[in-house]
Amino acid sequence: MFVSLVKKIGLKLSLNDPRWGSKGDSDGSDNKHAQEGKKPGDGPPDLEQIWRDFNARLNAFMGQKKNRPDGGPGPGSGGGGMRPDMKGAGVAASVAGAVAFVIWLASGAFTVQEGQAGVVLTFGKYSHTTLPGFNLRWPAPFQSHEIVNVSQVRTVEVGYRSSVNNKQLKEALMLTEDENIIDIQFAVQYTLNDAVKWLFTNRDQEDAVRQVAETAIREIVGRSKMDFVLYEGREKVAFDVQKLMQEVLDRYVLGVQITNVTMQGVQPPEQVQGAFDDAVKAGQDRERLKNEGEAYANDVVPKARGAAFRLLEEAQAYRSLVTENAVGNASRFQQVLVEYQKAPGVTRDRMYLETMQQVFTSASKVMIDAKSGSNLLYLPLDKLMAQSAASDVKTAQPVQPSTAALPEVTEPRRDSRSRDTSRDRESR
Repeated sequence: MFVSLVKKIGLKLSLNDPRWGSKGDSDGSDNKHAQEGKKPGDGPPDLEQIWRDFNARLNAFMGQKKNRPDGGPGPGSGGGGMRPDMKGAGVAASVAGAVAFVIWLASGAFTVQEGQAGVVLTFGKYSHTTLPGFNLRWPAPFQSHEIVNVSQVRTVEVGYRSSVNNKQLKEALMLTEDENIIDIQFAVQYTLNDAVKWLFTNRDQEDAVRQVAETAIREIVGRSKMDFVLYEGREKVAFDVQKLMQEVLDRYVLGVQITNVTMQGVQPPEQVQGAFDDAVKAGQDRERLKNEGEAYANDVVPKARGAAFRLLEEAQAYRSLVTENAVGNASRFQQVLVEYQKAPGVTRDRMYLETMQQVFTSASKVMIDAKSGSNLLYLPLDKLMAQSAASDVKTAQPVQPSTAALPEVTEPRRDSRSRDTSRDRESR
């Protein structure tokens, strides 16, 4: 606005102005230069003359009558000649004040990008939170604002800075439950869920998050074994640290949401690295031998259990067999006893014949005693059985049959003594 006004009144402040050159001006500036012994155009411009020219042109723009050198009092005359200059200066001051006021009001406008939050303060006290977009507030010193990026993923490093080689031993060295020292470097990533809490709850927010992370990792490591932290429990340690950090930060009302905890490096101190490697190798050998022993036990024990189970089953089967045979024999004896009581003689002869049949089935030779003439009759049953088997083979094959000399079998003579013996047996 002020610039457009200056352009309209034709104000030209340039070193190439003709009034600063060799030409003279209307108020006798050439004579003045001559009196001072200076040539026109030498030296700096006359600031008083510039100010008078500015007032004259401003008065002409505002519609006032311009004083000319040949009529009326000029700009340098006494009396009321100073009124136009003072009035023009007042107008210029008013215009400048208006421009300054507009600029002051415009300083209260601000823009909040997407993913950010604008916090407006009134005399340093929280007033309200603005949404993304164009916003207005009262200019300073009445109100001020703070823009907080709530969507940015922030990172806090514990135990190192920028690189794992740049270690911070004061933060990295920790004591485990089994009283071993361990070196840990990890990073915590987080976002903001409340811009007001982030700005006003704590003074140094990032340092507070780092201290909470260091406290949480020391507590989790202090409750764990060294081997657990180094090997199989790294992910579990990171998860527990994230959970504990979130609980502590919520109690601190810091407005922080932990998104991830990454373990960058977990190792023993460098001073004992060699001894630790030896201990690890010994532990690996122990586990290997243990696994071999378990494999051998898994191979032998099932076989032994199977053999024991088989013997147990065989013993039980044998016991069942003997028991059932005994029960069967007892039952058979009871049945025979009942039949014997009904007909003793018939039962006795039947039992005798069955017994002899069982005996002769397993014998290949039979000796018969003829009581009449005391002649011993011999029956070669084995040869008879072999001869009958040979005859069966020959009949199966188309060959000429051959006659074999069979021993003569004489029938025993029955005498009176044998008849008496059979009668006695029947009577019994």
